[in-house]
Amino acid sequence: MSFASPRSSVHWSDLAHPVVAGLISVIVNYGGTFILVFQAAKVAGLSPELTASWVWSVSIGVGITGIILSCAYREPIITAWSTPAAAFLVAALATTTYEEAVGAYLMSAMAFVLLGLSGWFERVLRLIPAGVAAGLLAGILLQFGIDAFGGMSIDPVLAGVLIGAYATFKRFSARYAVVALLILGLAFLMFQDRLNLSALRLELAAPVFTAPEFSLNALLSLSLPLFMITLTRQYMPGMLVLRNEGFRTSANPIVTVTGLGSVLMAPFGSHAFNIAAITAAICTGREAHEQPSKRWIAGVAAGVFYILVGVFGVTLASVFMAFPATFITTLAGLALLGTIGGSLASAMAEAETREASLITFLAAAANITLLGIGGAFWGLVIGLIAHGVLNGRWPKRALRPSGSIVSSGGRAK
Repeated sequence: MSFASPRSSVHWSDLAHPVVAGLISVIVNYGGTFILVFQAAKVAGLSPELTASWVWSVSIGVGITGIILSCAYREPIITAWSTPAAAFLVAALATTTYEEAVGAYLMSAMAFVLLGLSGWFERVLRLIPAGVAAGLLAGILLQFGIDAFGGMSIDPVLAGVLIGAYATFKRFSARYAVVALLILGLAFLMFQDRLNLSALRLELAAPVFTAPEFSLNALLSLSLPLFMITLTRQYMPGMLVLRNEGFRTSANPIVTVTGLGSVLMAPFGSHAFNIAAITAAICTGREAHEQPSKRWIAGVAAGVFYILVGVFGVTLASVFMAFPATFITTLAGLALLGTIGGSLASAMAEAETREASLITFLAAAANITLLGIGGAFWGLVIGLIAHGVLNGRWPKRALRPSGSIVSSGGRAK
């Protein structure tokens, strides 16, 4: 089912859940993956000023594009930097000058602008069966659900408190469960003296412009892999997150706007940003708001939080990264339980396509990596092949009275 996005009025009572959902998605994004940006900056030998500019550009960029898209289409369109691309850059920047890397960022971003304007990506998305899309999303998110409980082996007290509190809150007030869980979790960390903000100093970041340099080496070794990694591991699952929750905004403007934003921010260090996948799922489900037409507020809230982090450069990003890993993984997993359950229910709903959806789910959960391409892409490919074999239409054949087989063209075989 798709949801309309009426321009309904927003009341103060509508803000709490989507704002907290946006905050959690930002915390998970910085706390869980942003260390890769700092690692890549260290490998590239960037100065503190250039590193701060990278943080500024990518944070401001995803914040502004997320706000624009969410407001324009009244859907929770969460944008984020490309985490797989950042992981790729940890190795790639060791053999490329920073000026050439900026040139590669620009070429990759322009390719996404052209992709969005062409309309090709949206046409491909429309060919994906609903059961396969739901199975893919459930498989991608499964590990986050597992990690929510895996923290019991690492930090049993913290994980146990969060899990127990979540179940209790869901029992007595399901609507406020995630909100209360975040507040309780932060309070518990402060009680354990594991959240020390006494040394926090808010310092404004200053963007640093770097003139790009273009080379064939940067095109082949940086730009092309950056484009493919971001397309298959960010845009594809990110769009399917929206589709799975019933939102139907075309991929074309999303790819175009994020591509244009990447073009503008690349000279200041931003490697690539795009529609979010995992963190977007926190903002697209019922936990963000009971009414789908109000969930776009979570996209705006996430954008505002990203901009705040960008304005203060590395300072706030470092705060989010200082949260214990168990807190991040458990909070993310519990916030995604509703989406995981809903995706599994959708994938298994139709008996005719259930097996293909199950294969997609398991293939995505296996997180296969081949040819440098990650699990979301291969999960989708395997799921589509399974769906075609199990549920595709075969050429019809009829039997002659004599028993010979007649093809649709009328010739005996």
